[in-house]
Amino acid sequence: MLRRTFIKTTSAAFLTAVCSRITFANALGGQLINHPDEAWAHTAEGWIKLTGNGTLFKGKGITVELKNKGNAQEVYIQSPETDLKGVRLSWKYNAQKYSKILGDHWERSYGDLGWKGPDEHRPNPWYVMLHDGKQTAGFGVKTGCSTICWWAVKPGSMELTLDTKSGGDGVKLGTRVLHAADIVTTTSGVNENAYATTTRFCKMMCEKPRLPKQPVYGINDWYFAYGNNSQQLIHDTTKIMAEYAVSGNKPFSVIDDGWEQADDFSKHNEKFADMAKMADEVKALGMRPGLWTRPLIARADTAKSRLAPSIKNRDNSNERILDPSIPENIEQIKHNIVLYRSWGYEMVKHDFSSWDIFGRWGSQMTAELTPPGWHFNDKTKTNAEIILNMYTAIRQAADNMYLIGCNTLSHLSAGLFELNRIGDDTSGKEWDRTKKMGVNTLGFRLVQNNTFYAADGDCVGITKYVKWENTQKWLTLLAQSGSPLFISADPAALGQEQKNAVKAAFTHAAKVQPTAEPLDWLDNKTPAKWKLNGQVVTFDWD
Repeated sequence: MLRRTFIKTTSAAFLTAVCSRITFANALGGQLINHPDEAWAHTAEGWIKLTGNGTLFKGKGITVELKNKGNAQEVYIQSPETDLKGVRLSWKYNAQKYSKILGDHWERSYGDLGWKGPDEHRPNPWYVMLHDGKQTAGFGVKTGCSTICWWAVKPGSMELTLDTKSGGDGVKLGTRVLHAADIVTTTSGVNENAYATTTRFCKMMCEKPRLPKQPVYGINDWYFAYGNNSQQLIHDTTKIMAEYAVSGNKPFSVIDDGWEQADDFSKHNEKFADMAKMADEVKALGMRPGLWTRPLIARADTAKSRLAPSIKNRDNSNERILDPSIPENIEQIKHNIVLYRSWGYEMVKHDFSSWDIFGRWGSQMTAELTPPGWHFNDKTKTNAEIILNMYTAIRQAADNMYLIGCNTLSHLSAGLFELNRIGDDTSGKEWDRTKKMGVNTLGFRLVQNNTFYAADGDCVGITKYVKWENTQKWLTLLAQSGSPLFISADPAALGQEQKNAVKAAFTHAAKVQPTAEPLDWLDNKTPAKWKLNGQVVTFDWD
């Protein structure tokens, strides 16, 4: 048995408040979280307290077992007879000394991230960082887990909830043992600031990210066309923007929503003559073709037995959604992805899956991600398992095509998709929206760039509706952030000044750069002071 030795830090107060109570060093030189003091199970009867000794908890036929392995504490759950909605683990812990807490988001962020004061009612999806003014501690779960997890920081305890629902109801695990999650933790090293600690912690949570072979940059038509695109428009804009391509790393031209035939994403509409020829045209012009899709939309002729159950809010759209727990639907999704590859596309951006599954945007998700009282066709798998199976199927069908997840669960996307949209839509019409969604997103999720995936902060919309002096600031930051750059430029808005700026931006984005660091992120939700390529740059976002 390994002897439990406490971690030494440079802050005695930090040591007392965190390490000596909740973490310990292991023989591998890392650190583990102590075994929980309490465990609870969520069933139709409500939350039930389990009894146990810290590594094994039982009650009502439910078993929760914890095992130390490497740098993680693995959580295993059994519930052979009871429909299980979730498990909660609790550690006695005094968090009152921490004035700043940073959580993540379920999928995209919505301009609402930042270091905030303690709030015991706020769920912190996937991981949470604590800062006392000098040092930083991180608590999280590894990516690719079989449950949807969040942390709650309370005055006298730290809690981790592992949601095991299938739809809005409890999962029917039967006789199988669910490997629910792997818990990891860290504290900042000597002279390591909060940004560096959080970045390193993301690497701990995702040990094998799938990253692009070269930096990704290019164009997307959405923020000036807004769905009113066509084969001719894509050809013309690609031709214009290809002039600024960088030798040795071709940019992408991503065709966004508007190409498909109503509810059938295997067919084009009358605005596009031939999708394979469209891909060839993009290549001939010097760019790499990409395509947007919505995998869970059902065709009008889809059998009702293959549709997802009704959910409040989502039903208001009158859209028919595929149940992702049904193998036939997964095969249809794979068929479409393979089709895009056969057409010659080198990148696929798949969108809307979290909304289509849960009937809520990430900004509407609290501790309940979806309304109660419904379930998938397969009631034996958790939401996380069903989603992960779909993501894995998309990955397999894509083969070597790049994938961008948009409106996808971040922790389940990491390791499978080369890119992930980390924030809600910016805008080609409203500067305030771009400032809110874009800058905040980069400020607090760039720690995931090249640690989880290439973190896509969304497009730079160059249009007549937004002052160029504002757009140029966003373009400068994104182009030099070390993350993917996509420009959505209306040709009518491209004067010589804009063309020069695009050329410079493409030159930056096409090469490997250090990930930008927001230097004032501890105190500013819209970071203004940044380190870009080793230089300190200050932006006036107003």
